[in-house]
Amino acid sequence: MRQIDLHKLADDARFNRFHGLVLLWCALIIVFDGYDLAVVGIALPSIMKKMGVDATNAGFMVSSALFGMMFGAIFMGTIADRIGRRWAIAICVGFFSVFTAAAGLAESPVAFSAMRFLAGLGIGGVMPNVVAQMTEYSPKKIRATLVTLMFSGYAVGGIIAAILGKGLIESYGWQSVFFAAGLPVLLIPLILKSMPESMPFLLAKGRTEELKKIVSRLDPNYQPSTTDNFVVPAKDRADSAPIKHLFYDGRGFSTVMFWTAFFMCLFMVFALSSWLTKLMASAGYSLGSALTFVLVLNVGAMVGAIAGGWLADRFHIKYVLAGMYALAAVSLTLLGYKMPTPALFVLIGLAGASTIGTQIVANAYAGQFYPMAVRATGLGWALGVGRSGAILAPILIGVLVGMSLPLHQNFIAIAIPAVIGMVAVLLIQHDRSASASAQRAEAVAALNKAIAAVPGTPRA
Repeated sequence: MRQIDLHKLADDARFNRFHGLVLLWCALIIVFDGYDLAVVGIALPSIMKKMGVDATNAGFMVSSALFGMMFGAIFMGTIADRIGRRWAIAICVGFFSVFTAAAGLAESPVAFSAMRFLAGLGIGGVMPNVVAQMTEYSPKKIRATLVTLMFSGYAVGGIIAAILGKGLIESYGWQSVFFAAGLPVLLIPLILKSMPESMPFLLAKGRTEELKKIVSRLDPNYQPSTTDNFVVPAKDRADSAPIKHLFYDGRGFSTVMFWTAFFMCLFMVFALSSWLTKLMASAGYSLGSALTFVLVLNVGAMVGAIAGGWLADRFHIKYVLAGMYALAAVSLTLLGYKMPTPALFVLIGLAGASTIGTQIVANAYAGQFYPMAVRATGLGWALGVGRSGAILAPILIGVLVGMSLPLHQNFIAIAIPAVIGMVAVLLIQHDRSASASAQRAEAVAALNKAIAAVPGTPRA
């Protein structure tokens, strides 16, 4: 009987067409997700004017989707480890496509908020699942790079929203950018057909034939046999109570630190995505110029995510992430002061790289920290708890905007969480992570192999 360790097989696999397919689907879904998130900030000035709402109430309207995202991330991240990631992802795509489009039909702040809450369930729920999916199937040597490359689709979605927003809102009204968000629902059948299922889930359900097909695509050198016995390390086995594993093996303190870091980063991300257009418009820039700032913010996010992932695969991901939080604190603080336009564009790009880009790298780190079987649960809870920061940000910054404070004070309020997030990341106990455990296991195995070559020597 041949015993095959699925975890090790995925770690050691060489990048091939199968990995490219997983990357393509996950990145495309994140592009849609990023568009749905950015579209409200793009349309917010027009919505406020059309519905006659002030800045404080507009903040609550934006936060309605974020409430949904909080529940969606926790619920769909947890349930995916029970019903399978493929179905969880498809359900989420359906939710955020249909209800974002429906928000374009809303004629009152209450109706708009209700549709955005329902859309938020899908927007929040899909993130932990695609990160867990990409992390599971990525070769170990380029894992952070692939996860951050995939998640750069979030910034691409924001760029598309900014580009479409300029033309569509002026020509067809703010509703048009929401109607465009309904198109991804047409891709759900293809997602169900093409997206591979999680390997620990298939193993737990006894779906061995499906597992063999996936393994043969993951590693083209694998030849299926009726005597194959697939295994995963005990910590990677799916069970009926995945939440408790977030606090096992000394992971409890680090789990709370992840939650804190996610809270702070998502506060910054959604403060900027919701209010950057309005803040720049209030500073004297035209709507077209303010939308250009959103475009630059998301281009910076894409560059920051990819660069952060590349650095994380070559240096310690924990310290790369802490450095990105530090950069956010500096760039956001400087944004509130008058400067030449070229310098302002550079700072906005750095702000995008160190807020949205930082969150993407944080997702990659959390994905590596938790064992395979509870990866979606760990990410779901981190994103879900972090969403409380995302919910608070539009409301708090909306109140500050309503107080007509100097511009630099608004940006300082957005920058303070970066310092707290950096400290939380530095306090994460990396030696408790799944990746560190795997490295220790590899070291012990290598030591045992070396010892075995010496007759009569006991193993480590």
